[in-house]
Amino acid sequence: MGMVEGKVALVTGGASGIGAGCATRLAEEGARVIVTDLQDAKGEELVVAIRKAGGKARYLHHDTTSEADWETVIGEVEKTDGRLDILVNNAGIAIGSPTITTMSLADWKKQQAVNVEGVFLGCKHALPLMRKAGNGGSIVNMSSVAGLKGSPILAAYCATKGAVRLFTKAIAMECANFKDGVRVNSVHPGIIETPIWLSIANMGQQPGANAPPDLDAMSTQAVPLGVKGVPADIANGVLWLASDQSRYVTGAELVIDGGLSVR
Repeated sequence: MGMVEGKVALVTGGASGIGAGCATRLAEEGARVIVTDLQDAKGEELVVAIRKAGGKARYLHHDTTSEADWETVIGEVEKTDGRLDILVNNAGIAIGSPTITTMSLADWKKQQAVNVEGVFLGCKHALPLMRKAGNGGSIVNMSSVAGLKGSPILAAYCATKGAVRLFTKAIAMECANFKDGVRVNSVHPGIIETPIWLSIANMGQQPGANAPPDLDAMSTQAVPLGVKGVPADIANGVLWLASDQSRYVTGAELVIDGGLSVR
């Protein structure tokens, strides 16, 4: 217990799914957690649950594609906490398309804005506060196995997660050059039971069905371990990267996928 005791952590897209799992786990291990999202009701509910369990957390409304919102959120963290030790750039969306020829430019740009620009803005605005404290820090950017291998119906999503993967490595090297003590790593989840699947239309379904895929069936067929993952599986990896136990790890990609990416 206490792997991140006393640290201040910001988790974007923290109201549900992997983000909620990360926020909960970091709070369990002693961090003061700022949960941000657009889903205000769910975010507030999560904070209440974390507090009832003895953790420290608060919620802030946050559009990660808005630079003004990032300035407001980081400003509030500096005013209230005086520092930032951990940033989990988790907010993301998935927009599926049976073929890239039918995907709209608007959907392409929307996915890029959330999945790539949101991560860029997070690093841009969090790093000065991390460096100000002089104690280093840890940035964890949420990529995906889709950032390691292609999918015929998630081309745009793959493009964003591949971008996050290499952006992470570049910022890790930038921080190393600055000798600021900030480590930057990416996490690559596989088939994880989260609400994001509800937003992916036509994935293994008849065109227009808009039904989520059967994750258990998918995992039995595609995952070497034969089972799907849950948010806690990812949160435990994020916790390790956020903690001092991974003090010598930067620019790395932590793949948590039951072996999916190596099959």
